[in-house]
Amino acid sequence: MSKVERWVKKNRFEAVLLATILLLGAFFRLYRIDEYMTFLGDEGRDVIVVRRLLVDFDPILIGPRTSIGDMYLGPLYYYLIAPALFIANFSPAGPAVMIALFGVGTIFFVWRVAREWFGRFAAFVAALLYSFAPTVIIYSRSSWNPNIMPFFALLMIYGIWRMWRYLEWRWLVVLGVSYAFILQSHYLGLLLAPIIGFFWLVTFVKVKNEKLGLSKFWKKSLIGFVLFLFLMSPLVIFDARHGWRNFSSMKVFFTQRQTTLSAHPWTAIPKLFPIWEQIVTRLVTGYQASFGRMIAYFTVLFVFVYLLKKASKLKSVLFTKGRDRSFSAFILIIMWLGVSLVGLGVYKQHVYDHYFGFFFPVPFLFLGGIVQAFHNKSKIFSSLLFIAVILPLVFVNLASNPLKYPPNRQMQRTQEIANKIRDEADGERLNLAVIAERNYEDAYQYFLERWRVGVVDIDPQRSDETITNQLFVVCELEDKSQCDPTHSPKAEIASFGWSEIEGEWLIGGVTLYRLVHY
Repeated sequence: MSKVERWVKKNRFEAVLLATILLLGAFFRLYRIDEYMTFLGDEGRDVIVVRRLLVDFDPILIGPRTSIGDMYLGPLYYYLIAPALFIANFSPAGPAVMIALFGVGTIFFVWRVAREWFGRFAAFVAALLYSFAPTVIIYSRSSWNPNIMPFFALLMIYGIWRMWRYLEWRWLVVLGVSYAFILQSHYLGLLLAPIIGFFWLVTFVKVKNEKLGLSKFWKKSLIGFVLFLFLMSPLVIFDARHGWRNFSSMKVFFTQRQTTLSAHPWTAIPKLFPIWEQIVTRLVTGYQASFGRMIAYFTVLFVFVYLLKKASKLKSVLFTKGRDRSFSAFILIIMWLGVSLVGLGVYKQHVYDHYFGFFFPVPFLFLGGIVQAFHNKSKIFSSLLFIAVILPLVFVNLASNPLKYPPNRQMQRTQEIANKIRDEADGERLNLAVIAERNYEDAYQYFLERWRVGVVDIDPQRSDETITNQLFVVCELEDKSQCDPTHSPKAEIASFGWSEIEGEWLIGGVTLYRLVHY
């Protein structure tokens, strides 16, 4: 009998609860995923790059371009989704399914970590709320590089935990690999670097003072660091070959802070609670602002009381092996959250929900730990807390569940329009342009390339070679009168030259034009 089978036999009720939570989480993420998934320009760009890797064996050295700062991420995400795209016969739904499976795996991971850190009750609460959270569901069913961050961020934090608490050096290797995936998902992962540095130093002091295998610690640290550098090397190679463009953009982003970052961390202090309230509202309370404010105040009060009570044990917990497991876990969570809040507080731009990806699991683990702490003191009080807080959270999250709304069918609509373009092109080469508020050509171009339609990007320096006899313009604006495809300032249209409309079709609420030279 395997270890898992023995555990299930010993904990049947808990196993049934866990299986139920995982099945519900999988249903929320996988149900009609090909219709609910986001498929716009960014997703189209990603599958274009990965398809060229698989079909043309075109190696990838850089990943997606960031929306702010003119920087590029590393290519790890592209290599990660390549098998999923291939298995799905090049359907963009394949990588989306892979992301959904990562999401389900994160639910299990949240349960596993909460159970080890706090106990069974905490694991049940944290996994239940994480599986039901609408924002988490939305970012768990579309193929996008930030969407893998919750899994790898939790893996990194758990690696820190095993290294620091149990002195298990193999987790240093996991730490290096997981942090490379985080940084190549989103540069906000840089905020996790101080956590790695702090607990690595604490562990080093612990090992040195107690003489617990310093040579192995250094060896595994070196292996983990080398693996991190190896996984980051494609981006460095690209940068070296292109005049260190990426490094220069990062330097500008972090040194010229007038519009992006504040140079003074203390300016984040007034923003800490409002950001925490926003996080709780967006992740935990199903967008219910009043409920989110209440939970935010409750958790902050708990932290102050808990830290005051445990302050005398802080040094022994930090530097002594295997002391006070739940307090150690709270220290790690509070530091994870605190660094994240300060980082977001000095950021001057709008904070979007996907920016929270590197600490998605935090509020759920935090709530689970708090409920478990009350449960250990009084089962009656914890039961009342569960009924008064946790169950209402489940209901408000269900009320905001994304499956309540009809699917956007973005991929199907894009495919239908691309198919119309293919038919109307009549085997001839074509140029393509999209007029939209938040979309661009790559989603349509992916299907055209996949069907081997001769779609050509206009290069003004090679206009004779790249400007074709026809330009297809996709207008996604609700007000059709705002399109005016023959006079649009959009580069792809202006570069085509003087033109007139030869064909016009309405497909799924989108207007498609065929333009020819005037």
